[in-house]
Amino acid sequence: MSYPTTRLMMTRRLLAAALLLFAGATMAGAAMAGPEKAVQVVRDTTDALFETVDENRAAFEQDVELLREHVREILLPRIDTVYAGRLVLGRGGRNLERSQVLEFTEALSELLVRQYADGVLEFRSRDQVEVLPLVGDNTERATRVRTRVTLTSGQVAPIDYVFRKNDGEWKIFDVIVEGISYVGTFRNQVGEQLRREGFDAVLASVKRGDIEVRVDD
Repeated sequence: MSYPTTRLMMTRRLLAAALLLFAGATMAGAAMAGPEKAVQVVRDTTDALFETVDENRAAFEQDVELLREHVREILLPRIDTVYAGRLVLGRGGRNLERSQVLEFTEALSELLVRQYADGVLEFRSRDQVEVLPLVGDNTERATRVRTRVTLTSGQVAPIDYVFRKNDGEWKIFDVIVEGISYVGTFRNQVGEQLRREGFDAVLASVKRGDIEVRVDD
């Protein structure tokens, strides 16, 4: 059973905020050492990101492409895009050329920017985001920073960011919104199509924007 439409829309809005928040988080102090530093990075830069959005809110509301450009500029350099892309491709990507992986990664990144940028404007206060202390095992291969976001409805939703250290920098490779991993849900959809139709069909589908964050009950 597919997610109800209203639930899907809420998840997309949350992921929109998540993407922009962690983009800001890695922008300041990306080279800081130690998993515990990822928490402080998120705390220190969430304020700055809200300030940036507030300063440009009127322009963003009038020009969605301007908003997307802003998201694109600060978001994409902060993500381990190739690693995330390989995770999404999964086993189906093992025999691909690097050029194919890079083309898929670029298309997937652009899809995320297009689909989720608009939801950022629904968040108006730094107080809507609470960054939690680290728990469990966290390493340079995978450190999970937990946050809680309060929606305008008053509902509190969990958004977690999964970091890894790559070439001395902490970068994000997954976002988990209310237990839904964007890497995992994309991989499920891409994997099915890769087996049925092959890489070229998958790439065309991503470029058209046919993939949505979705889960089955």
